[in-house]
Amino acid sequence: MTLDVHELDQFLLVGAGVLLLAILAVRASVRAGLPSLLVYLLMGVLLGESGLGIGFADASLAHVLGFAALMLILAEGGLTTSWAELRPVMPMGVSLATLGVAASVAVMAVAGHYVFGLTWQVSVLLGAITSPTDAAAVFSVLRRVPLPRRLTASLEAESGLNDAPTVVLVTLVSTSGGHSPGVFLGIVVGELLLGAAGGLLVGFGGAWLLRRVALPASGLYPLAVLSLGVLAYAATSTLHGSGFAAVYVAALVLGNAKLPHRAATRSFSEGVAWLAQIGLFVMLGLLVSPGRISWSAVGVAIAAGLVLTFVARPLSVLVASVVQPMPVRELAFLSWAGLRGAVPIVLATIPLSEHVAHADRLFDIVFVLVVIYTLLTGPTLPMVARVLRVARRSEPRDLDVEAAPLERIAADLLQVTISPHSRLHGVEVGELRLPRGASVALIVRDGETRVPERRTVLRRGDDVLVVTPRRQREATERRLRAVSRGGRLAQWLGSDPG
Repeated sequence: MTLDVHELDQFLLVGAGVLLLAILAVRASVRAGLPSLLVYLLMGVLLGESGLGIGFADASLAHVLGFAALMLILAEGGLTTSWAELRPVMPMGVSLATLGVAASVAVMAVAGHYVFGLTWQVSVLLGAITSPTDAAAVFSVLRRVPLPRRLTASLEAESGLNDAPTVVLVTLVSTSGGHSPGVFLGIVVGELLLGAAGGLLVGFGGAWLLRRVALPASGLYPLAVLSLGVLAYAATSTLHGSGFAAVYVAALVLGNAKLPHRAATRSFSEGVAWLAQIGLFVMLGLLVSPGRISWSAVGVAIAAGLVLTFVARPLSVLVASVVQPMPVRELAFLSWAGLRGAVPIVLATIPLSEHVAHADRLFDIVFVLVVIYTLLTGPTLPMVARVLRVARRSEPRDLDVEAAPLERIAADLLQVTISPHSRLHGVEVGELRLPRGASVALIVRDGETRVPERRTVLRRGDDVLVVTPRRQREATERRLRAVSRGGRLAQWLGSDPG
């Protein structure tokens, strides 16, 4: 296919218009308590053959582009995840992504075969496709609900980790359904271990390199970090490992490494992930043919969603909690907060591209299931959190900390922004009790700079510049975050009160 300049202009005109509408739709979806994916899917359907008439039916291309978008979304998830908050719930996250997924697949496969009359291959595919939760769907809704960090971290860990095993499982079932369960399990575990090892290697190696190479422009750091994530995915996939496990692990390591310009890197990755989500959901909406969806497919989707929501998901959470027990109220909320989104729909393109029998009907079932049950569970999450008494009135927000290297004196300059909910408000500079060698160099307030004294009081909205020796940087950040959460009493309450 050739593309001339005139056609390029038209393509850019339509693309820019759709992108701007999608960005503006984010605010409307947040106000309504709905994941933005529903708006983007609807835009794709309206642009498709049943709307403006744009034809798109290439399942193989959708499969490839969907994987590329998921790679970028997972990279952003790893880069913006705090290991300090993730570490205490990592056993639960890993358990949800393995034991929980296995339990959910088993329940859905049995229901698909014996209740809905599907073949065993399609039944297992239905279970594997609908098991993973979606980070974009979950956190576009949860950001409005003040939850304990234990709950948000558990959901974040699950959504980042459960993509990899389900992608491997769906691919294996779609391409070769003749393996025994033991062989399947061996292949899945082997690919996941190889993916995790590749992610650790690229993550730690990339962090070591970026700390020792002073790049000439700050904008190169986000590009370098994102490139390392893509490298982890591509290199591991080439070796027949799980690229999704690799990119998430590598991004998690890089996002928590002491690299320059971390805030800029995270902002850049968030922008790229939003672009990937918008393009992904609109493309999947284009792939759907509303006229093809039969009432029987809708009926199966509703019934399968009931089984998934009220049987498979609670059972998977219960099984996963054996590794790390949690209060019943929190387990109940985890069960209800297992939103599905782009991941199941992308996974449904794999059997389509492999020409599995009845794959088109399976795709329609998954699409309808995701839309209906996202509409059901998404807006009700704040209410469920209140009913289960897991919501907090004012969960302390973390600090925004940006770092730039001062190479000649082996120190770092930290730019700390005091958020509206931070308990640094009202604390005197002398009460920070920063580690030896670290000091507050400058405060920017209302566009004006001032050199602080020990009795200078910090205020909301201040930008505080802190110079710290590189060897004390972690301790300095830890102390600042402790005071931000616990106020001037942080030395008695510990680094993470409440």
